[in-house]
Amino acid sequence: MSQTSINYIEFYCKRIEVIKAFYSDAFGWTFTDYGDDYTAFEDGALSGGFHRNQQEAAGGNPLVVLYTKALEGVKDKVIAAGGTITVDIFSFPGGRRFHFADPDGNVLAVWSE
Repeated sequence: MSQTSINYIEFYCKRIEVIKAFYSDAFGWTFTDYGDDYTAFEDGALSGGFHRNQQEAAGGNPLVVLYTKALEGVKDKVIAAGGTITVDIFSFPGGRRFHFADPDGNVLAVWSE
């Protein structure tokens, strides 16, 4: 069994308040704000978030976030397997994470406490 699994999905958006109202009204999702540019959601089965980011295109691919207990080790494995680190390890409320591109350019993230 894999020690790293899909744990979180993050979408880009331009208008957090509009997004929160839409998903709350349409699907009953609940939200927790983390500053002005980020809100996390719970849909009853999966956690995710919306990041206000004017540089990235809203409506593009979501950022799939994997979870691991061994962040540095997984980063080394990503590099060894041919991935490219696009955002090095950084801290955020609740943990640390990095982003990587797979050999075809798909960008994912990996986080840990």
